[in-house]
Amino acid sequence: MLSGSDVPVLVDFYAEWCGPCRMMATILEQVNAQLQGRIRVVKIDTEKYPQLANDYQVYALPTLVLFKQGKPVERIEGVLQSSDLMQRLESLI
Repeated sequence: MLSGSDVPVLVDFYAEWCGPCRMMATILEQVNAQLQGRIRVVKIDTEKYPQLANDYQVYALPTLVLFKQGKPVERIEGVLQSSDLMQRLESLI
């Protein structure tokens, strides 16, 4: 999934019960639409995949991890405004 992607992959670690995660989901939809083709967004429910959350040391929700060529290059915890997230991602992709 991550190492085989030809574009950077932004992984959204979330939980259904997490209010800030729901806010971030809307922001991620906007960012994904703006960066279509330049980035891939993948959502991972930490309740269903706790081992993945543990492997990537996800202790706060929401947590976003940007992978380039299969390696994590950026980590964002908490909710950001769309413009702030875009600015951070633009500098990395």
